[in-house]
Amino acid sequence: MKSDFKKFLRTKAHSLKPVVITGQAGITPALLNEIGLALDHHELIKVRVNAPDREERREMTAQICGELGAELIQSIGHVITLYRKNPEKSH
Repeated sequence: MKSDFKKFLRTKAHSLKPVVITGQAGITPALLNEIGLALDHHELIKVRVNAPDREERREMTAQICGELGAELIQSIGHVITLYRKNPEKSH
């Protein structure tokens, strides 16, 4: 993904609130399904990753992106911004 497009997406995501919040159970199939549905509908979303340390947040983020085919746009604290193009959605 080109850096100018990532910058554009970061600008668009600035005003967004987290759509999905991970729970104590961590990453479950239900959570991945919910994130997948949100990405299908919105394409650009924020997810609050509740993990005690930075390394665990990185691992959870990598797992989410890997399993859903999403692109990590930004990570600030506990909030990550994800993007996945929906081919059925016209721009």
